[in-house]
Parts: sequence; C-alpha cells; structure tokens
Amino acid sequence: MPRPLWTGAISFGLVSIPIKIVSATEDHSIRFHQVHLEDMGRVRTRKICSIDDEVVPQEEIGKGYEITKDDLVPVTDEELDEMPLPTAKAIEIVAFVDADSIDPIRISDSYFLAIDGQVAAKPYTLLRKALERSDKVAVAKFAWHNRERLGLLRVRDDAIVLHAMRWPDEIRSPESLKPKDVDLDDEEIERAVQLTDTMALDDISGFRDEYRDALEELIEAKAEGTELPEPAEGEEREAGKVVDLMAALNASVKAARESRGKHGGQDATVHTMQPRKKTTPKKKTAPARKNAEKKTASGKKRTAKKTAAARKRSAS
Repeated sequence: MPRPLWTGAISFGLVSIPIKIVSATEDHSIRFHQVHLEDMGRVRTRKICSIDDEVVPQEEIGKGYEITKDDLVPVTDEELDEMPLPTAKAIEIVAFVDADSIDPIRISDSYFLAIDGQVAAKPYTLLRKALERSDKVAVAKFAWHNRERLGLLRVRDDAIVLHAMRWPDEIRSPESLKPKDVDLDDEEIERAVQLTDTMALDDISGFRDEYRDALEELIEAKAEGTELPEPAEGEEREAGKVVDLMAALNASVKAARESRGKHGGQDATVHTMQPRKKTTPKKKTAPARKNAEKKTASGKKRTAKKTAAARKRSAS
C-alpha cells in the first residue's frame, strides 16, 4: 500500500470512522532534468532571500501572508493545525446526493480511504453498504493543504474513494466561449450521431500512452547511441483548412466501419494527429554522458598545454 498522505476520520452523523488517505492514481510521465548543454551538468534552483541575497536552507523557510507589498505576516504550521475548524482532522459528510447531479468539471484528484485499525472495519463497511444500497454519493468537507475543501465519497471495488472537488466559485463560466449561432441541417446532425454510434465502445481500458512509448524508444536510442526511431507516417492536415463538413462526416463513418471490420467488430481505431516531420538529417548520437566526458577531457588537455607553454616562457 502507498504511504498514507493524511490520517483522520470520516464523520458520518454521530459515527466516527478512523481512516487513512492514500493516492488512488499513479503518474507514469517521463520527467526531464534541466541541464547545461555545454557539459550536461545539472541546473539547480536555489532559494535566495530577497533582502540579504543569501541561500536559505529549508529548515529556515516558513509561510507568510502579504498584507501590503512591504508587509508580511508570518503564519506557522502549529497555528494552522490549532485553528478551530471542525474539518481539521475529519472528513465531515454534510449531504448525500445523486451521482448524476455532480458536474464532472468540479471533480479533481482521487484518493482511496483505508481503515486505520481494525476498530474502523465495521463502521467503514456500514458506510460503504449504505452508499451502495442508496445509489447515492456523499458530499463532505475536509481541511487539507491549508484550506478547506469539498469532497465526494463513492464506492469502487469495495473501497471508499474520496474525490477532491472544486468550489462552485472556482469554475469559470464558458458563456464567452460559446460559438455564435450556425446553420446545421438534420442530415448533418444525424450523420454525426451515426459516427458516434460507429465509434462507441463499452470498454476503454485498452488505450495506452503512445507518446510515452515513443519517448522511451527515443531515450533508449540516444542512450545506446543507435539510430533514432523513424517518425510515424500519417496524413498531414493543414491547420485551419475549411472542409466540406458532410463529406468529412461520411468519410469518417466509412473509415470507422472499415476499422471495426478489420478488428472483427471490436474496438474502433482512433487516429491521432502526427507531429510534423523534422528535416534534420539522421545521425548516430553518442550518449550525452560520453560527450560530456570528452569535452571535459579535451578541456583538461587544453589547460595542460597552456600551463606548459607558460612555464617555457617564464623559463626563457
């Protein structure tokens, strides 16, 4: 089980359920370091005090709230922990609602709630069963990361999941983004609906991160000094090009049907836009570490030659 991120209790009426919060998701993104291209040295970020221009160690860094440009009020972690807030150490359930009444745009990060000790097993199971039988989800309030949050509790595979939610005033209005009225006929709409039916799936678990796969191949080739992977062949599309909408819909429906036929009536293939081909000529790339070592060695040789020359001149 992942390391708990928070410990407290679920407040369910007069019932208290000791729980631990653990992350429900994993981030598999490939991350890069910032490096100096000249010698591949790591580029570090230093925390500098704006008054004395000195590097500040982590143990001397605290929180401060800006009252004015030149006036900051210090706030300690102890003061935050001692705030008289009912949700400081509890996930307080405040209502039960239909799941369909929650706008998905308000849902943020997801966490699993695990029992904290065997004493919590019975009330935890009681809440889970109540949620399942009522077909409801629970709306709760909790304090985390120096702010009170709204949360959504639901059941997934016999576990209770907490979804952090945004407050209503955190959702921007899309009013200004709506396109002006356009003319569409029923045939175009029906064709679009037909395309959605053709591309409909019951399970999307088969999709994978192809960009990450390609990035891993690129990194492996660079590390081993082998030929870089060939760019994927794909249909180039001109950005902003006006097309015949009905013709595009007809072609899309036909392509989706053919794709399903090839796969025995299974998943339709969704084609992703391919990046533009680079015109840079391919060449074998030596590992960056070896390049850095060669540059360092050549730099040392130049320094040694300069030193020897200087010694000869002083001796003469």
